[in-house]
Amino acid sequence: MHEFGVPALVEIPASANLTDVVFRRAETQPDVVVLRRRSGAGDWQDVTAAGFGAEVAALARGLVAAGIGPGDRVALMSRTSYEWTLIDYACWAAGAVTVPVYQTSSAEQVEWILTDSSACAVFAETSAHAEIVGSIRGRLPGLARLWMTGELDALASGGARISAEQLEQRRAGRTAADLATIVYTSGTTGRPKGCQITHGNLLADVRNAVAALPEIFEVAGCSTLLFLPLAHVFARIIQVGYLESGAILGHWPDMGTLAEGLREFHPTFLLAVPRVFEKVYDGAQQQASASTARARIFAAAAQTAVAWSKARDGAGAGLALRLRHSVFDRLVYRRLRAAAGGRIQYAISGGAPLGEQLGHFFRGAGITVLEGFGMTETTGAVTVNRPGRNVIGTVGQPLPGVTVRIADDGEIQIKGQCVFAGYWRNDAETREVLGPDGWLRSGDTGILNDDGFLRVTGRKKELIVTAGGINVAPSVLEDRLRANPLVSQAMVVGEGRPYVACLVTLDPGGLELWKKRHGRLADATPRDLADDPELIAEIQRAVDDANKAVSRAESIRRFRVLPVDFTEASGQLTPSLKVRRDVVAKDFAADIEALYSKPSSH
Repeated sequence: MHEFGVPALVEIPASANLTDVVFRRAETQPDVVVLRRRSGAGDWQDVTAAGFGAEVAALARGLVAAGIGPGDRVALMSRTSYEWTLIDYACWAAGAVTVPVYQTSSAEQVEWILTDSSACAVFAETSAHAEIVGSIRGRLPGLARLWMTGELDALASGGARISAEQLEQRRAGRTAADLATIVYTSGTTGRPKGCQITHGNLLADVRNAVAALPEIFEVAGCSTLLFLPLAHVFARIIQVGYLESGAILGHWPDMGTLAEGLREFHPTFLLAVPRVFEKVYDGAQQQASASTARARIFAAAAQTAVAWSKARDGAGAGLALRLRHSVFDRLVYRRLRAAAGGRIQYAISGGAPLGEQLGHFFRGAGITVLEGFGMTETTGAVTVNRPGRNVIGTVGQPLPGVTVRIADDGEIQIKGQCVFAGYWRNDAETREVLGPDGWLRSGDTGILNDDGFLRVTGRKKELIVTAGGINVAPSVLEDRLRANPLVSQAMVVGEGRPYVACLVTLDPGGLELWKKRHGRLADATPRDLADDPELIAEIQRAVDDANKAVSRAESIRRFRVLPVDFTEASGQLTPSLKVRRDVVAKDFAADIEALYSKPSSH
């Protein structure tokens, strides 16, 4: 067993909570700009520490006046926005527990989260979100309030009768050990599990990350534009980290128009998933493909960037490489940096592997992407590469206060103040991952080198992580698909891919019945019918039904009907008829590739 730990740089007082910094800075540094808020195209308004503190206090008083008590769960369904952060901190100041809900969640998912968390109130951003909550509200007797995020002033005005002293008593009553948020994460059992994250978990993770990464959090004028969903703990720690450090935080709600936001905001740091970096690279490459000459220039520039980055890890760049790099900096890299706002020096990538080639390309082009590793159960961050200690291809060293070990079976295990308090109302699942000695079993496998750099090598669990960092529990989709009489087996794929897809096999009995009903030849085989339009339409209806159980980001975009079924004899099924994913992935590798490389109507 190999183990590597880094002592904590910051200890968290038992009395601390997440709102301390908001109220302290409002009093001691009232004029310091801590956020920027978009008020129109190209127009960003500075929000000072005093201004933000006043808004948090007013909304928190409104929550208290509305009957929100200490420890009450308040759900929040919204895109990433200034209002998201304001509501989050107001809930904490009122002593409540925030329960994030992905803005793309299905009605089934929303109902489960609101039911399981016993949420007494919910904030919704759009009328569509409100309609989802309204459609299930009759089955949620404990849900007393539904507020729209665009009507916060009205809620805040109702708190006028709550004094500053009453609010301070409520706020100061929450300590590091108290629950701050329940973040629901997909699990292999299908039902999302609520990770209990305390004020101390977030503060320990964030304050030690700030101390370890001053280039990201503590450089004068540093800022970030947050666009990943704040329902994900990955974005949440950056929200908290930037407010803790005093750096400037902005929000952008739509990843599809991120380029516009970057040009407007000019951040110095970016948090993203690998898919974002892939799209940036692909976009630059596609633009260059407009002419043969430009395509050749970009290809040479990409090769030079990778060579330049690798030279930093080796003997250094020779004169010829330095000259080529200088030329391509003017022709290519400078434009790439300008498209990202012109000021970004560092980015952190997590949620899925970035790939060494992309890591070297971006560093060679002047934007250093630092890969990290973490889980919702570890409050987001466990390891990360540092600007001065960046080993591309690894996810870095443990953050201060975190110890990582590799168990005898290769599993990555984690210990530290960042480790969550367990799953909400689910002791059995908690015992599965969290030992009595405090070690968290991650379900991932990896290797630690002698310097403590972690390389993730695989997954013990079946949870799929797409290239966009979306966690997908395949059993939710597969179980619903297999309920269709025409479907024998289904295997969802998408690990490290841009979207979720599925391999489907046909049930012999169900197929015989389908052939009779649709006038197909009795001796027609699954191979004969794999592309039959009516059969494909039937499977599509089953896929559409399965997709109702998940968000759009987790939904199956393409499927492929296989000409044969999985069998125990082939090794594709276990004796208990469970799919052996690694065997199926190998046996049908060409079919999986076709789901991502060829145009398909299904």
